[in-house]
Amino acid sequence: MKIPLVDLKAQYQSIKPEIDSAIARVIDSTQFILGPEVKAFEEEVAAYIGAKYAIGVASGTDALHLGLIAAGVGPGDEVITTPFTFIATAEAITNCGAKPVFVDIQPDTFNMDPAKIEAKITKKTKAILPVHLYGQPADMDAILQIAKKHNLKVLEDCAQAFGASYKNKKVGSLADAGCFSFFPSKGLGGYGDGGMVTTNDPSIDEKVRMLRAHGAKITYYHLIPGFNSRLDAMQAAILRAKLKHLDEWNRLRTEIAGAYARNLSRTKGVLPPANKPDSRHSFNYYTLRFAKDINRNELKKSLEAAGIGTMVYYPLSLHLQDAYKSLGYKRGDFPESERAENEVISLPIYPEMTAEQITYITDQIGLLITR
Repeated sequence: MKIPLVDLKAQYQSIKPEIDSAIARVIDSTQFILGPEVKAFEEEVAAYIGAKYAIGVASGTDALHLGLIAAGVGPGDEVITTPFTFIATAEAITNCGAKPVFVDIQPDTFNMDPAKIEAKITKKTKAILPVHLYGQPADMDAILQIAKKHNLKVLEDCAQAFGASYKNKKVGSLADAGCFSFFPSKGLGGYGDGGMVTTNDPSIDEKVRMLRAHGAKITYYHLIPGFNSRLDAMQAAILRAKLKHLDEWNRLRTEIAGAYARNLSRTKGVLPPANKPDSRHSFNYYTLRFAKDINRNELKKSLEAAGIGTMVYYPLSLHLQDAYKSLGYKRGDFPESERAENEVISLPIYPEMTAEQITYITDQIGLLITR
């Protein structure tokens, strides 16, 4: 049996007429950059998230970068974030001329540990950038309380968490801004790159809109140096078609995660992802961790030999990456992040998965661990 990590073809086939119609509509309009499709999508996302504003940009990385700039982050500032995430989180900070300052993660959620934040705050700290990793919301009440105490901005990295919620509020509506990615493998993914910034702050909305369009409010009249980071109309149209199905897809992801957890409860040394009672996980990725006496890399090879797609998100924490050697961190500085990088593995999860596929995967894990 062949089971990919994500099956984008199955998703396309399930809503093919809607996708084809959306693409044809854009081609017929001949308006391919921004325009009415992007405006409509922005309004639909703002309503869905519960934010006043949503601004479409070219990628999730750009959403982080432009969101940080709009929140006032610049050269010489520091931004507190997690070392256990995709490099775009820290890269966006660096590209503002600021310095990423890492804090370790919680072992159950893999998210930033709020208890470790205040020790890292200095006079240069401008913002906190938590990541809702894998679709599990970070502990936002604690983070926002610390930010308020120290007058810091908070931007949510929601790249893997579209549709997730924290205490009945959608992520992306909880802080000064939310930053989303529409990379194809995301729960709400386009057919190319795309991103979005959500906010309730009119000044952030205005600044991001200028930054994405070469620093202009009116074409050819540039108020600030900006970027070319406009969401394509084609991506917006495709994402509008998919957004209508997102809640059902996330419900199915949650069911699949529950089936995985039930099946794996009989296998020693396997820890399913946390699902906090005050949050709704979007399960963009279904990420297990294995006991340290289980060779994760060998197990990964065996699963792939059995036709099961897997991925390690992430095999090397950011503080140990060559790109951040200059920050002076060393192995041992963030033990939970370093432990996670050796123990996590993500299994296939997508709404179209069958019970047979889930059973096959969990049976293979059980056989491989007990043999």
